[in-house]
Amino acid sequence: MSAVPRSETPSEKPAGRFRRMLDRLSTSQEDLESEELREDSETNGCTRIGDCHDRQIVTVTGTLRTVTLRPRAGVPALEAELFDGSAALDVVWLGRRSIVGIEPGRKLIASGRVSMSRGRRVLFNPKYELRPLGRE
Repeated sequence: MSAVPRSETPSEKPAGRFRRMLDRLSTSQEDLESEELREDSETNGCTRIGDCHDRQIVTVTGTLRTVTLRPRAGVPALEAELFDGSAALDVVWLGRRSIVGIEPGRKLIASGRVSMSRGRRVLFNPKYELRPLGRE
């Protein structure tokens, strides 16, 4: 019986189930969550936050990392940081002190025009849809 050598280059990885399992075990929890968020963004047909540009109308999805009440020019403003695995975006509702369901860890889809404020992407008063809690 003769052995036929495989013509696999050193940069190629076997694409088997065992290799994927090893990759998942050796990856950090944060990296795994980021990958899931990026896949979720693609599945829902949303723009990745990392690909958003100033003045572009977008629909993005992700998980709220933080939610804070921060007045802007004397007007109450509810601010939340939305993360989709590629980058973060600030979502700001002017004139609101709280919104039921807007809390850290909640997933949502937001639509609006991206603006840049102090070097960060921001959506002011976006249309939004809270994702069901059972799917998280």
